[in-house]
Amino acid sequence: MTLRSRAVRDANDNTTKEEDCGAVESTKDAPKDRTTLVVFIGLLIDLLAFTLILPLFPALIGHYRENDSSGLFAYLETKVDGFRGVVGAPAQFNTVLFGGFLGSVFSFLQYLGSPIIGGLSDRYGRKPLLLMSTVGIALSYLLWVFSSNFTIFVLARILGGISKGNVSLSTAIVTDVSTPSTRGRGMAMIGVAFSIGFLIGPMIGAAFSLWGKEAGGEWYVYPALFALGLSIIDIIFLSIFFKESLPQQKRSATSLFATAKSYIHPLHLFRFSSIEGLEPKEHANLCQVGLAYFVYLFLYSGMEFTLTFLTHLRFGFTSMQQGKMFFFIGLLMAVLQGGVVRRLPLGSEQKYAMIGLLLIVPSFAIVGSAYSLPMLYLGLSLYAISTAFVVPMLSSLVSQYGGDHQKGAVMGVFRSLGALGRALGPAFGSLLFWSLGPEISYAAGGVLLLIPWAILRSVKH
Repeated sequence: MTLRSRAVRDANDNTTKEEDCGAVESTKDAPKDRTTLVVFIGLLIDLLAFTLILPLFPALIGHYRENDSSGLFAYLETKVDGFRGVVGAPAQFNTVLFGGFLGSVFSFLQYLGSPIIGGLSDRYGRKPLLLMSTVGIALSYLLWVFSSNFTIFVLARILGGISKGNVSLSTAIVTDVSTPSTRGRGMAMIGVAFSIGFLIGPMIGAAFSLWGKEAGGEWYVYPALFALGLSIIDIIFLSIFFKESLPQQKRSATSLFATAKSYIHPLHLFRFSSIEGLEPKEHANLCQVGLAYFVYLFLYSGMEFTLTFLTHLRFGFTSMQQGKMFFFIGLLMAVLQGGVVRRLPLGSEQKYAMIGLLLIVPSFAIVGSAYSLPMLYLGLSLYAISTAFVVPMLSSLVSQYGGDHQKGAVMGVFRSLGALGRALGPAFGSLLFWSLGPEISYAAGGVLLLIPWAILRSVKH
């Protein structure tokens, strides 16, 4: 059975049930809606803690440059400075490149951890793995509290990256409790959680950053404690309110260790080798969607990372002005995802993902050639509109593949491919930016984003 025929069948089945059962069916939907709401709140709490560290990286790097007793910072700074020399970036951007390096390490660890956590959840249930993931994240913040040297801080980031499987679990849970007709709305809600988290979290972090410069000493303890407090609240909230979404009878019986290689090896991930039982055409389509997602985030994250270089060099943006710029992008995304994306009809996921990919081509070209703020914000508006559609639509599309006992693995592999793209993208974007200049690099990045559009266009249901 093809993906489209399965979706039509499920939609018809749901329509029949509604006609036959009326109020009974709406009663059954209520727990599902509550589950989606619980996932949304839990993910939002997690993202507030996760994003508050983003504006702190420059201050943290400055702190450890002066106070690291382990010697790790000096060693890594030498390596980052060597990369800066290769791409031709000025020395003033060493701190930004160092922050990018830490972000890439975090994404790479997500690439390793997400499919394994997703696969385990298919076998043992969503709730145990969701709580385990959240506890791991909380422990990473606890390590951050005691990070008197840079080595402990890096260990905290490593633990946080490996544990960051809660996002793929959230998408798997939404898939568990939704029908094909409501799945897009659920994925959009996850996008809204991201948008709100990236709106508010960095503002909290920026406040801590400004205060930390005045406080001196081990000022990082206070934002770390704040993040730890949010994580503890998240653990308690999920323990009480989240009800298991994957019944015992729908769980996978496959041994994780027997397929461990399929969850980690890059070629196996791109082939979705751990997902068995699909028709060849359906499996090929799943691989195409995953490849499009990887290429998209590889190019997108590279250009996103260099945006701070461009706005600082061309417009003299301070950290606060860049924070306002990302606030504008996040606010527009939140409005679109909350008001438009979640209302898109069943079967339109591929269409709107492709429209979003097309929008980002002129977006990058305008941003790269902008020499006035109105032109810059025009490009950023298209950028935000595109981003608001692409990831939720691709997530909703890929969630339709596989049986109930495979959703965790499917979403884990999917998120892992995105994390790998985010891990590699900043280095590629920096090389392109400093080698070719902003106009050519952004135009080239936009044109290259036609590749995932063409890949997605080849997917036939």
